[in-house]
Amino acid sequence: MTAPRWFEDGRLHLGLGIEDTFVPQERPGERAIDEYALTEHYERYRDDFALAAGVGAEVLRWGVPWYRIAPEPGRWDWDWTDRAVDALLDAGLRPIIDLLHYGTPLWLEGQFAAADYPQHVAEFADRFGERYGDRVVDYTPVNEPVIHALFSGEYGYWPPYRTGAAGFAAIAANLARGFVLSQEALAARIGDRATFVHVDAAMSFTGDDTAPEHRDEAQRVRHQVHLVEDLVTGGVDASHPLRHRLAGAVSDDEFDWFRSHAVRPDVMGVNYYPRHSTELFEPGVHHGGGFADPRPSIDRGTDGLREALAAFAARYDAPVMVTETCVTGTVAERIGWLDDSLSLVERMRAEGTPVVGYVWWPLFDMYEWTWRHTDRPRADHLLTMGLYDLAESPEGLLRVQNPVAERYRRHARRLSSLPDVALPDSAQPDTARPTTH
Repeated sequence: MTAPRWFEDGRLHLGLGIEDTFVPQERPGERAIDEYALTEHYERYRDDFALAAGVGAEVLRWGVPWYRIAPEPGRWDWDWTDRAVDALLDAGLRPIIDLLHYGTPLWLEGQFAAADYPQHVAEFADRFGERYGDRVVDYTPVNEPVIHALFSGEYGYWPPYRTGAAGFAAIAANLARGFVLSQEALAARIGDRATFVHVDAAMSFTGDDTAPEHRDEAQRVRHQVHLVEDLVTGGVDASHPLRHRLAGAVSDDEFDWFRSHAVRPDVMGVNYYPRHSTELFEPGVHHGGGFADPRPSIDRGTDGLREALAAFAARYDAPVMVTETCVTGTVAERIGWLDDSLSLVERMRAEGTPVVGYVWWPLFDMYEWTWRHTDRPRADHLLTMGLYDLAESPEGLLRVQNPVAERYRRHARRLSSLPDVALPDSAQPDTARPTTH
């Protein structure tokens, strides 16, 4: 009998993440953004991994900079990644690799809209699996594909700066092609040991969506939240509510290809931020925060998290995991959300919802993406989110522990001593199911 994989052992696995957004393209008025460079993770990776292990994290969601690994077509530079992967494993952490966290290489013209993007990202996945698959077996092929498609395809905020519903459909379809090919490549390299944590943003909507100016828009945005995951898991058939909106981006033959090449999540990851994950439909109300997102957001707290976890578990028939959550705020606010959200997860597990993991994101503070659109120093864009504060000093950015770290450590100690909770039979992963089919 095959031994259970890590997410099948009945425990709640506690993790952390390091913010890893990479958008290296520049144009007038827009700087490249690389969170590893901004937070000096490239220099401090060993210490950062030690900090994560030191507060009791078991899992680390951690990404790799494709644009640096592949600086030119056909040239691969693994020097920093080799050292970082060694250090991460030496720290005793289990990495879930964010293979793609937004950015493409500088030489890939058209970025996510490029006709050959799927082949290039699949080659990247294959090369990564070939190099590290003997030691690293957990992967997220694409982090938050809905945010990719919104920012790069609908809002015109990131390359290739497409806009509107048609732009969203085109980017979503190409992301899905690359997603499938990447997971197939990794599964072929690693075999049965490979596990795939699909991760998407929990986006929901409330407010006056019955007004004539909102009705069609509300219908579209509610369904497109899941569109990439629906495509890659073979769920877009003739009855899918957005099938007609993909007609210009996906042919009938290709719909058949997605269904015959469907790839499944072993774990479905849910990224939920209580103050941002629920958007509001109101006539004449627009977002004022510097992002292109046209709607404001409201805080639904743990109610929104409960709904998101239950909905993703039911929709994709898989164990679920909180793969990102936090609040940007004071230490007291962060501790409050850590306590409340973990308490909810434990209640849901006791009720039978197959929640297998919880990741606080991020380990240390990060810098807001609006840094890309200004010429102000990074300190003006600091987001207080982490267990460790980022503090400017003559020696660079120091990681200064705050009380959230100790509260996280206490939860880690407590959870490590709790008895295992068996998943309900209906939620147990099918160990005989192939990763791809």
